[in-house]
Amino acid sequence: MEKQRKKGLPLYKGARRVYSLLILLIIGETLAVIAQAFFLARAITFLFQRMPIGDVIADIGFFFVAFVLRYILEHMERFVAERYAAVSINRLRNEMVERFFQNGFLTSGKMGTGHLVTLAMEGVDHVRKYIEIIGIRTFKSVIMPVMIAIFVFFYDKISALILIGTVPIVIIFMILLGMAAEKMADKQFATYTRLSNHFIDSLRGLETLAYLGKSRSHAKKIEQVSDDYRKATMKTLRVAFLSSFALDFFTSLAIAFVAVGLGLRLIDGHITLLPALTILILAPEYFAPIKQVGKDYHATLDGQVAMTQIEGLLDQGEPENHIDSVEKLLPVNIKTVNMNHVTVVRDGQKLLTDISFAAEKGWMGIVGETGAGKSTLISALAGRLPITSGGIEVDGINVDEQRDHWYEKIAYIPQHPYIFPLSLADNIRFYEPGATDESVTEMIRKIGLASLVDRFPNGINEMIGEGGRTLSGGQAQRIAVARALLSKKPIILLDEPTAHLDIETEYEIKQLMLDVFQDKMVLLATHRLHWMQNMNQVILLDNGKVEAKGSHESLLQNNATYSQFVDWKRGEAQ
Repeated sequence: MEKQRKKGLPLYKGARRVYSLLILLIIGETLAVIAQAFFLARAITFLFQRMPIGDVIADIGFFFVAFVLRYILEHMERFVAERYAAVSINRLRNEMVERFFQNGFLTSGKMGTGHLVTLAMEGVDHVRKYIEIIGIRTFKSVIMPVMIAIFVFFYDKISALILIGTVPIVIIFMILLGMAAEKMADKQFATYTRLSNHFIDSLRGLETLAYLGKSRSHAKKIEQVSDDYRKATMKTLRVAFLSSFALDFFTSLAIAFVAVGLGLRLIDGHITLLPALTILILAPEYFAPIKQVGKDYHATLDGQVAMTQIEGLLDQGEPENHIDSVEKLLPVNIKTVNMNHVTVVRDGQKLLTDISFAAEKGWMGIVGETGAGKSTLISALAGRLPITSGGIEVDGINVDEQRDHWYEKIAYIPQHPYIFPLSLADNIRFYEPGATDESVTEMIRKIGLASLVDRFPNGINEMIGEGGRTLSGGQAQRIAVARALLSKKPIILLDEPTAHLDIETEYEIKQLMLDVFQDKMVLLATHRLHWMQNMNQVILLDNGKVEAKGSHESLLQNNATYSQFVDWKRGEAQ
């Protein structure tokens, strides 16, 4: 699990300035701690020597000034660290959302939807806690003991040597117990990831499980995974409590050594009360930052794992910084879209290899067996999948130079469309926020959802998606198709838009799409052959490569590979 853990100070934007400020504040706090101990020892020593209270009042005053200054500086340290953590976390969340939309289906497929949700919600909060704690504790555990040891050394060399000599013992036990806790925390986080993925997948398939009568047996599996997480958590807490006890024990023992040595030498007259009392007051302050690091280590283990995995996610297909060129805006009326030798490689596997074609106004069908690369090609065109080599041009202009403008030109309907937790009308208005209720209602009628909407208490304003009314896969797909139909985008990218519809409904929506999209450029990935007769051009993919391209009729007559594919699909349908 070592590769799954990122250690050390987080170096996000502004880190150098923040850490420099923290160092200055901690130095100031340490000076206040030393002053606080010194003036408190003076006041107690003078009172012990029966000096009048008036002669001690100045020392008491200085003690309170140092005391207040110390806690002001501590508050400022927390404020600086918390503000830096909040800004860094907001940036991380935004980058995660951006990267997910760029490379979403690959990321969710590899990491699991539940794990992504865990990272975006709880994982980011763990990282925030880690950033807030690690900077202060790291610098304080070095600066404060060193400054106190130097101060004590000039007062009493023996006490300084005892303080310095006990630190390695404490650190060795911190390392040994920390390694054990780290393994436990890694196992706990892995179990939590499995639990979150399992739970979300179960929620998705709840209707199917209930229909098949498997919901009760599946509940036992969820209970087993939950029990595994509980056991892993308890083991981690057990080690964490043991570590805290060991740290308290050894630091208390070290302070006792210092106190006994000071007491014996005080009795023998080798040291006076003022330096002895000052050193005794400073001894707990010397060990406090070291002890706190050990305690905070267990509190930040999940943050280390989450930060490693979040940064690993952000490193996947990092988007390039593209500068919009005013001279090369995409044209209003797009004539051609060219894919030029496009190759897509992810995790060492080629998903697309040297794809080249030119799409013009009209319909282009993209067909092939399952896993041939149809969805990958559509996702690459939609900008959801980074291209490894090659490029996409619109009327001779590279899309990378005008990516935001390119997004404004396309309507993209994926194989599994997302239903936003908004009203039905707002979901359909996704590409056209200004569309009227009348146009939305008309589109609902055309896609065959009028009877469903009539049963909604709030009509087209009924809330759907998470927290609202649930929809079947076919209903969600119709809503996604309605988004594209209502849009005024010149380019429509469709990935199996009717996969969850029965054949009669598909035929009706097909006729509607052919009519509405007749003046647009449509690229359709599908496995249903009846669409091919309506295509101006067809591309056959096999293992991420173009095996054939041309019109349906010409390919049937002149391309054996395409003919065999069509015959195979027809045989499969019988």
